[in-house]
Amino acid sequence: MLRFLTAGESHGQGLVVILEGLPAGLQITVEEIQLEMARRRLGYGRGPRQRFEQDELTLIGGVRHGRTLGSPLAIEIKNSEWFRDDKWHEEMSPAPGATKDPLTKVRPGHADLVGMQKYGFTDARDVLERASARETAARVAAGAVAKKLLGELGASVISHVIQLGSVRADVSRRPTVADMASVDESPVRCFDKTAELAMIEEVKDAAKDGDSLGGVVEVLGYGVPMGLGSYVHWDRKIDADLARGIMSIHAVKGVEIGEGFSGAGQRGSVAHDAIVWDEQSKDYRRETSHAGGTEGGITTGELLVVRAAMKPLATLNRPTLKTVDVKTKEAAVSFKERTDVTAVPAAGVVAETMVAMVLATESLRKFGGDSVAEFVRNARAFKATLS
Repeated sequence: MLRFLTAGESHGQGLVVILEGLPAGLQITVEEIQLEMARRRLGYGRGPRQRFEQDELTLIGGVRHGRTLGSPLAIEIKNSEWFRDDKWHEEMSPAPGATKDPLTKVRPGHADLVGMQKYGFTDARDVLERASARETAARVAAGAVAKKLLGELGASVISHVIQLGSVRADVSRRPTVADMASVDESPVRCFDKTAELAMIEEVKDAAKDGDSLGGVVEVLGYGVPMGLGSYVHWDRKIDADLARGIMSIHAVKGVEIGEGFSGAGQRGSVAHDAIVWDEQSKDYRRETSHAGGTEGGITTGELLVVRAAMKPLATLNRPTLKTVDVKTKEAAVSFKERTDVTAVPAAGVVAETMVAMVLATESLRKFGGDSVAEFVRNARAFKATLS
């Protein structure tokens, strides 16, 4: 099984991620990981940090001569802002001391207040530095490796934005793996060009008001092996694992598998996917994808569809949210850190990461193997038994 752990703060020296459970022999390079991380910085409405944060990577352990060794993989991501601005050397110093200007006007919708209460802090920065979405850079680094492992089974995980603010895209046509370059070239990572223009205008309007926008991203899994997950154990259902992974992403407040919410309003006669036998492929197929590629907590081998709803960001460029100064207990307006108008396009890339991690973990649980060659051989042997 795959497990990963991230460490580091938003304005600290850097982030570290350790990925455990990879089989030996997976070919991976720094350049491949950096390509995925560059995608995380995409999107119209992002703040200035994305222009100078280059995500400089170092593979510290677990890889030799471009291939994994089967030992834990350790990746360091240096924070260029730490080296660019000396103020963070003092502000985020690990040495004993105290900050000169603690942040006490907590932001509604953020972890500031509850984090301070839970851990006994008097400065919101003790909370926000770790609660920051900057942490997802480490996730995407790990996810790049998980995607590479899934690729050995012929599986790919992609994403696109289907809603930004109040603008909804036409989802009757979904992008394929071949369309991903086009999606990433879109300023809002939307496959629907008509909706793309309206989304950009929505971002512009929110930016003028100093406000923020949320939205919905759709993650698609092509070539996902049949049989991942379980109907036997409640805590091994693939839907539950996917939901947990998606809901762990900063600012995500909703998750949907397939047509989860819209399907709840349909009759059973139209809400389910008819099963047919494909004589050409010698395989069972579903005629539709209402269930999103899972049944009974198990992947069906059909297109996997997972959607994540992201709330508007809690930090506004024109702070207007009513709050309290935790030091004086007086009414105040929440403080402002550098922020984006929206991070929905980037959220799709992070959501890809979490879906890929879940699928790669369950693939290793299902097929096993200490090496990539053994892992692939086991998966092929299982597939041969399905017809």
